[in-house]
Amino acid sequence: MIFSRGRGGRHSRDERSGRQPADTQDLAAAAEPDVPTRGPYDIAEAPAGVQRLDLGSLHIPAIDGVEVRVQANPDGVIQQVVLVHGESALQLGVFAAPRTEGIWAEWREEIRTSLASDGVVAEEVTGAHGTELRARVRTPDGGVADLRFVGVDGPRWMIQGVFQGRAATDPAAAGALAECLDGLVVDRGQEAKPVREPLPLRLPRDAAAGAGPGPDGTPGPDRARGDGRAGAPVNGVVSGHQTPHRSEPSPRRREGS
Repeated sequence: MIFSRGRGGRHSRDERSGRQPADTQDLAAAAEPDVPTRGPYDIAEAPAGVQRLDLGSLHIPAIDGVEVRVQANPDGVIQQVVLVHGESALQLGVFAAPRTEGIWAEWREEIRTSLASDGVVAEEVTGAHGTELRARVRTPDGGVADLRFVGVDGPRWMIQGVFQGRAATDPAAAGALAECLDGLVVDRGQEAKPVREPLPLRLPRDAAAGAGPGPDGTPGPDRARGDGRAGAPVNGVVSGHQTPHRSEPSPRRREGS
């Protein structure tokens, strides 16, 4: 409620000038919800009217030219998600986090330590979402490839993205992949989960109906969206270096979140 300060007060002067009084401005600002201008978004604050691929805990915006490749078991449970655009790729993972603090800083240090144990030096740089890690690693075929690790802390969740190809060394080349990262939506759910546990990802119902083991009985890659060119990510690197440290709950943090 706004009270008049009398004819000679600030309120009356603001009325005569046609300006909104400062105390009214303060109350109006306080009443407006704090809506982020870009994501990744929590499901509770995601913009409406955007077409997204629903993978359960992770909803991926439909961006022209971006192919979504997933590796799923026969039950339709997704084990790997990679977005591909041109000469670049982005692998995504989403994990449970505590209520009171983010885990990317600690997670990032463990990536650095794990890479160092393999003789790889990781460099910290500042990116669009804060501190990132860049590293050049050996590929399974004996070559080398660049990786750029990005982490985003949200309410009780964390997203890790690993860029490969041109986008790993030149963020400006990420283009549509960066747009996908900024438009991601996380549906964390309300149930308690151990910190660092991967949040469940599943194929959409229509895609899951076609998922199943190959002729040799092993699960094969499944098409979620795009032209269906399933296979190894760019440079064949992500499968070996998607998360160089453990993804199970930390021994120091086993409480539910």
